[in-house]
Amino acid sequence: MKNLKYSSYTVESVTSGHPDKICDQVSDGILDACLSSDPHSRVAIECMGSHGRFYIGGEVTTKAEFNASRIAKNIYRQIGYGDKLKVITNIINQSQDIACGVDTGGAGDQGIMYGFATDETESYLPLGLYLVHKLTKGLEDARKTGGIKWLMPDGKAQVTIEKGRVTKVLVSCQHKEEVTHDEIKKYLKKYLIEPTVGNYGNKYELLVNPTGRFVNGGFFADTGLTGRKIMVDSYGGMMPHGGGAFSGKDPTKVDRSGAYMARYAAKNMVYRGFGKRCLVSVSYAIGKAEPLMVYAINEKDEDLSEYVSKHFDFRPLSIIEKLNLRQPIYRETASYGHFGRDVFPWEKLED
Repeated sequence: MKNLKYSSYTVESVTSGHPDKICDQVSDGILDACLSSDPHSRVAIECMGSHGRFYIGGEVTTKAEFNASRIAKNIYRQIGYGDKLKVITNIINQSQDIACGVDTGGAGDQGIMYGFATDETESYLPLGLYLVHKLTKGLEDARKTGGIKWLMPDGKAQVTIEKGRVTKVLVSCQHKEEVTHDEIKKYLKKYLIEPTVGNYGNKYELLVNPTGRFVNGGFFADTGLTGRKIMVDSYGGMMPHGGGAFSGKDPTKVDRSGAYMARYAAKNMVYRGFGKRCLVSVSYAIGKAEPLMVYAINEKDEDLSEYVSKHFDFRPLSIIEKLNLRQPIYRETASYGHFGRDVFPWEKLED
């Protein structure tokens, strides 16, 4: 796959206050609430927020008691929004047609998952993706801890890399009415953008709030959906994606656990010296424990599938046990990427 040999690319990240990310965090917040009391909860939660209303739907089978509406409102306030949401819920039990396969250790769905790692950064992520997540997280940190009164929760960033150097940076941040565009650009360049990307290119083109104004954000300006930022969540569009979102799903759903295990395998393969870059792919049939396929290559197109299949167990219950995935750890994954942060068990390296 020649895309393992990338040299020029653009990647995107969004802040925790982006409408789609609000929905991801609520979905994972509900999942965490269930797992906190019942580690064997089956959860598949989807959310949509739109102009003062917030809709929560899905399937939950759990012994835990939780208030989905209260969780949504608390997370919304914690992110930094002060307006009120009218929350509508429609949650039922998991279908028995699915449960009968999962009960015996099978995958909670069919699908294809991918994991990727590269040795070019300490996070084992491509340089651009590593930097763009630092920019969006930096926006949140500046708003919450830096005393910047004009910053608001919504925001995005893009970084373009050409031959290992940063050539373009785009930052869009929601702001209060009273601050000028020149003030925003001057502050962000000095205290966020230059400290983040300056070591990787000193002649980059910089765009900040390219329309000149970003006062309306969040659900005032846009609709949000769970799972609409799957490229931000994974590898920035640089690697394939099977299409299944992560957030709101318990680990019996291989969209999540299979992708985590594929990342774990890819990262450890790079760490062990099997390549400078490694891509792992796995596919499943619903209700079946054994994967239909496990495939792995490095940047030289060398086939590593046999080694990966032998040394990494991709059966759903084995993944859950190996990575300890029944913990309430998922809301933290819902912003700034599911990969590249050592706090998550699928990021651990093994000698």
